Amino acid sequence: MTSFTPPIHGSNPHLPFGDQQDSPFYGQDILSVKQFDRAKLEYIFGVAHEMYEMVARVGSFDLLKGKILANLFYEPSTRTSSSFTSAMERLGGSVIPINNVSYSSVTKGESLPDTVRTLEAYADVIVLRHPEIGSSALAAKYAKKPVINAGDGAGEHPTQALLDLFTIHEELGRVDGLTVTMMGDLKYGRTVHSLSRLLTLYDVKLNYVAPEMLRMPAEIKAEIGAKGLPQAAYESLEPVIGETDVLYVTRVQKERFEDPSKHEELKGSYVVTTETMAKAKDEMIVMHPLPRVWEIDMAVDDDPRAAYFRQMEYGLYIRMALLAMVLGKA
Repeated sequence: MTSFTPPIHGSNPHLPFGDQQDSPFYGQDILSVKQFDRAKLEYIFGVAHEMYEMVARVGSFDLLKGKILANLFYEPSTRTSSSFTSAMERLGGSVIPINNVSYSSVTKGESLPDTVRTLEAYADVIVLRHPEIGSSALAAKYAKKPVINAGDGAGEHPTQALLDLFTIHEELGRVDGLTVTMMGDLKYGRTVHSLSRLLTLYDVKLNYVAPEMLRMPAEIKAEIGAKGLPQAAYESLEPVIGETDVLYVTRVQKERFEDPSKHEELKGSYVVTTETMAKAKDEMIVMHPLPRVWEIDMAVDDDPRAAYFRQMEYGLYIRMALLAMVLGKA
């Protein structure tokens, strides 16, 4: 990526670093987007921007020297695992990487609480990805050190939601007043579940574009409706592309379809192409949590509105900020 210079919109770019154990995040678990309000988000975004500036100036520094992160991943991960590793190492800390539990004591029948209590004997903070909803809350119940949820099944992915919101905030300069269209697998996609919940703190309109069998779950829509946000569901992007400020794309996974021919029939309706972009606003962004397969044509990558790789870099600074905050250094 070239010339990545995110503007700061409404955040404090001069937050000091150092021991701040009275920070609102010191010692806290990061489990759900429900624990954030707008004031806390502005605080996080301010620290994240400070992290960006420090990395741009010196690359890495010793803010978390002597601190150790245990990266405990029960599911495969490229971006989230690497992002947390990079974040901790750029802050001067160390990482215990456990990226394939098939080679760990879990195969011997060890419970998640016991694994977490063992790891916290060696580490100061634990980042956990697990296939079961509620697993991070269970781990946090037994751990005395902070636990950060890096995705629990089809439940939540709060750090992804934070970096997604930070991307919108920095790329478009605001969140209030925007129309956010989510497209793809909205039923099982934990990234859209967490982001939609976080967006209820703002004045936005939400559009859902998905095949009937992969629509946004009713309970998520009920939560959003209870906050008074307008929302609408479609089976095609065509009716809403022209009004969209943020197009958030997720994979429509073939394995979700009992009839493979139905997937082949539908998937063309959920591909972003240069023709799609020609119908979109000049000032809009396309986001994707990645990995992508076929749902965004690679020709779109050259469009300045394609923000998905910038989105990944924003994630580094958000995760640096979270690690520093829960360890009392921001």
